[in-house]
Amino acid sequence: MKTAGHSEATAHRGLELTPFRGLRYDPDRVGSLAAVTSPPYDVVVRPDGLHHLESSDPYNIVRLILPQAATPSARNERAADTLRRWLSEGVLTTDPEPGLYVYEQQDGNGMLQRGIIGALRVSDPAEQVVLPHEDVMPHIVADRAALMRATSANLEPLLLTYRGDGSTAVTADLIERTAERPPLLATTTEDGFRHRLWSVTSPDDLAAIQTDLGRHQALIADGHHRWATYRRLRTEHPSPSPWDHGLVLLVDTARYPLRVRAIHRLLHDLPVGDAVAALEDHFRVRRLEVPLPEALDTLADAAGAGNAFLLAGDGAFHLVDHPDPDLLARTIPADRPAAWRTLDATVLHATLLEHVWRISEDSPAHVAYIHDTTATVEKAERDGGTAVLMHPVREEVVRDLARQGVTMPRKSTSFGPKPATGLVLRALDL
Repeated sequence: MKTAGHSEATAHRGLELTPFRGLRYDPDRVGSLAAVTSPPYDVVVRPDGLHHLESSDPYNIVRLILPQAATPSARNERAADTLRRWLSEGVLTTDPEPGLYVYEQQDGNGMLQRGIIGALRVSDPAEQVVLPHEDVMPHIVADRAALMRATSANLEPLLLTYRGDGSTAVTADLIERTAERPPLLATTTEDGFRHRLWSVTSPDDLAAIQTDLGRHQALIADGHHRWATYRRLRTEHPSPSPWDHGLVLLVDTARYPLRVRAIHRLLHDLPVGDAVAALEDHFRVRRLEVPLPEALDTLADAAGAGNAFLLAGDGAFHLVDHPDPDLLARTIPADRPAAWRTLDATVLHATLLEHVWRISEDSPAHVAYIHDTTATVEKAERDGGTAVLMHPVREEVVRDLARQGVTMPRKSTSFGPKPATGLVLRALDL
């Protein structure tokens, strides 16, 4: 497989996955592998989840992905110092030879997902090899880039998907055969998911996987900000360098379909009463005195007929649907495909936030993004803000827009299950 530099990028076709020497916890040095793992950095519900993870084990990976200190530079310095200390103490050790890693996640409800972890060549958008589907926030990219520079490491894999076919049968079969062997590690995290990891080091197997995947493009399912960070850092380092590649998990969704969930919004400074009052002239608003599961069912039914949202924060739920068509025509850009203009996230961003509520989604002081529905509602009720609960987008809509080169509003989707952070890392200077 070619490993050309930036000037030869146009010669590449498809995904180029490279073996690496994984950096992993020594199970004899930590309380348990489950106790040192974490969800991806942007799924940790701060501060509750952060404190819970920090207290679960002194070596929990959250100390690297979300270091705590008074200033951003001090946080990144702390993460770098922590990583160096764990390496010197043997808490983290490097695998003896480069490989790709087969990764399995399974819950108790029949969900099984297998994929392959490797160092993927960082490509330019024009190559159409890795397709983003969401916009990113520059301050988060800058934050992740500073952390990666400080640690010289990819601390958690992105989740990418591709659609396998007959040409990837070799990779699919190899993954299944590998999963029949004893794993390098196995653990069950507190969310009930069992995680298993295997290494693939045979030159013939590695070559077969690289050839198969080289015919495909991938969709970013989770990790848009980290992919943008990989791209930024690649431009800062003369090629060839380790920064030409970034850590990813590739999942064939033809074989293992992902779940697509919504990412909710928490509006810190907008009480629910004010939010509802501002919408009543433009939307139908109905108060629901029902439990959360029933409210979400009502939202799903309403979403089948058009744009719909649930507002919460005052002990009840408010179903917002049937938007005024004239309002949508005035506030939503007309130069995008219809599938983009009718997204709930588009209507939320362009119409509700910008036009009706006049809230900047660029400011973390005003808007927080939370994956967990219950946590979003509880925080809104506790803090006096407004939770905006969303209905998920179908994967085929996401993929179709991505292939057209159209990005969705930021934080439009949450694909899962997401890989656990802390099972395998990639150090760029080892």
